[in-house]
Amino acid sequence: MAFKTLALAGAAALLASVAPAAAQQADMSFFVTSVGSGKGADLGGLEGADRHCQTLAEAAGSKGKVWRAYLSTQGTGAVNARDRIGKGPWVNAKGEVVAKSVDDLHGASNNLTKQTALTEKGEIVKGRGDQPNMHDVLTGSQADGTAFPAGEDRTCGNWTKSGADGGAMLGHHDRTGLDESAAAKSWNTSHASRGGCSQDALKSTGGAGLFYCFAAN
Repeated sequence: MAFKTLALAGAAALLASVAPAAAQQADMSFFVTSVGSGKGADLGGLEGADRHCQTLAEAAGSKGKVWRAYLSTQGTGAVNARDRIGKGPWVNAKGEVVAKSVDDLHGASNNLTKQTALTEKGEIVKGRGDQPNMHDVLTGSQADGTAFPAGEDRTCGNWTKSGADGGAMLGHHDRTGLDESAAAKSWNTSHASRGGCSQDALKSTGGAGLFYCFAAN
């Protein structure tokens, strides 16, 4: 009888610990993808990137939300990342607010750090000092969340390239202020990829083809 009581108590404690986490993930409206497409910066365009966000979010327990990738495109019909993610506020998988609005997200007071830029599973993404470093996040965006002008490729062919040509603008999810340049401290526009758009090219500068996802509703 005592064993049964202890077992029931243990099960209750386990459920109590899991329930809040599940509730928080259901309410989350922001995350960094835990995995990329596996094809470098070829995400299947914006549509494929959005679908990846939606799939990961729903697998983590998020329901009833429309998810959008924080990505810009260039050229005819260019899209600004800031215009596709809703109005906010946005919270991570642990219920922490990362930004209150679009302006707050792109201002100095946002709460995007290594500790808050979590995956849809509520896990910290490896960054500076970790092995492997995965802090380069695909954005294709300028600091204010707008698209780059047509010309030099900053979106890997609008997220369709995975070879040696092209390049993408990257942000650092773990911005710490330890970088020498101000740009390198940015969550959305630190530096361009080098060596193309392949998975190996992204890895070479400290990335894994990850990107930011926001609930747009």
